[in-house]
Formats: sequence, C-alpha cells, structure tokens
Amino acid sequence: MRLDILTLFPAMVRGPFGESIVQRAIDQGLVTIGIHNIRDYASGRHHAVDDYAYGGGPGMVMKPEPIAAALAAVAELSPERGPVVLLTPQGRLFVQSIAQDYSERARLTLICGRYEGVDERVRSLVDDELSLGDFVLSGGEPAAIAVADAVVRLVPGVLGSDESLMEESHAAGLLEYPQYTRPPSFRGQDVPAILLSGNHEEVARWRHLQSILRTSERRPDLLSQAQLTPAEAAWLEAQRQGGDPVADGGAGASRTEGS
Repeated sequence: MRLDILTLFPAMVRGPFGESIVQRAIDQGLVTIGIHNIRDYASGRHHAVDDYAYGGGPGMVMKPEPIAAALAAVAELSPERGPVVLLTPQGRLFVQSIAQDYSERARLTLICGRYEGVDERVRSLVDDELSLGDFVLSGGEPAAIAVADAVVRLVPGVLGSDESLMEESHAAGLLEYPQYTRPPSFRGQDVPAILLSGNHEEVARWRHLQSILRTSERRPDLLSQAQLTPAEAAWLEAQRQGGDPVADGGAGASRTEGS
C-alpha cells in the first residue's frame, strides 16, 4: 500500500511514522509513506499557500492552486490510484469500517487542512472528507496521523495475528472486553477466576458478554446496532438490574454459532 500525506508542516507527521507498528510495516515493504510539503508546490517569490477570504472575516484560507499542483505531482509517483481524502471538521466521522475499506486499497492520499480551512474548490479534487469527531484541531496533521495508523495496522501482514484484529474495540461493532495480566491479585483486585480456568470456550463466552456489557455502559449508541441473541439480551438486562458481571461470567447465557 502507498500512503501520501500533503501538509504544510511535514515534521508534525514524520516523527510518529518512525516508530512501532508503522515503522515495521515500512521496513517489511508492506507500506510506503510519502510526506509532501504543500508549500513546495506554491508559485511566486514567497510561495504563498494562503490568502484572505473573499467577503471578509477572520483568518486565512488555503489557496487551491498549491494543493492541486501537489496532488498532480504526487499522482505521478505511482501508477496505482486510490481515494484522495481531505481531513476537515466538516467531513464524515472516521470509523473502523472506513479504516478497513481504505486498508484494502492500493493507495491513499490525505490532505491536511489548516487555518480557516481550504478554498471550497479544493473539494472538487477529493473523493472523501473525514473528521475525527466534533471538536476542532489546529490542523489536519493529528487527524492524518490517526487515520494513517488505523489504516496501516489493518493492511494484511502488518500485525502478526488476524485474531487480535477481530477482538479489538469496534472491529465487531462492540468495545473490547476487559484485559488482565500478572499479577493475579493487585491491591485487592483479583483477576476473574474464569480467566484462570483454562476453559477456552467459557473464557470466549465471558469475553463476549463483557464486550456487550462494556458497550452498553460506555457506548450504548453502538449497542443499538449489535445483533444480540435473546439469551444475551436477557443476561444484559440482568446485569443492569444489579447482577455481578465479573463473578457471574455469563455461564448461563449461551451463544448460538454464527449469531
């Protein structure tokens, strides 16, 4: 996969890609990341990339010509084609399903907005617009880092275990279950006995039910889209009525294969 990022501040996004999973993906030849300074494609003696807004108002607006020139130049770096995405507070919410979709593409180009935003005509040059959420950042660079990380880790071969991808929060529409490691007891809090039982089937059932419970407590908007079995729905209602989700383990709530 080739990932290109267009920005006015290359140093902001270059650092995070030299560490951890993304760096390993680059070293293994699974991903190529290009970081491009939009200012390099601006004309004129001062290489201006922004100007005052027509109609007045505070702040500056990114000019369309440098962005268009940068996109044209970057497109020539590889014969592969893929989505061009503008990172903007006005975009659709970036979610796991979008990351999965983009991870299956041969190429992805991200444009980082700045100042008061980009000239409206830039939108005719892009295929998608994404936002991380209902808040405002100083620019699209932090969003580009987040999108790139979420996409790269889903590229086949980047992570060693496909199973770990499936069990992560949001991968199946639910938040991930609670995780524990050594020691078995910490400041009066014990690891749930079922996780020490060695019964893999019961552990898997417990984890699934805990995912349902955690999603219900923290992100009920996600739970409304989950397809719970009658037994799972009954178990969840019992927990809401005061059951002990850790001690219970959900042993009485079976899950039908494929449900």
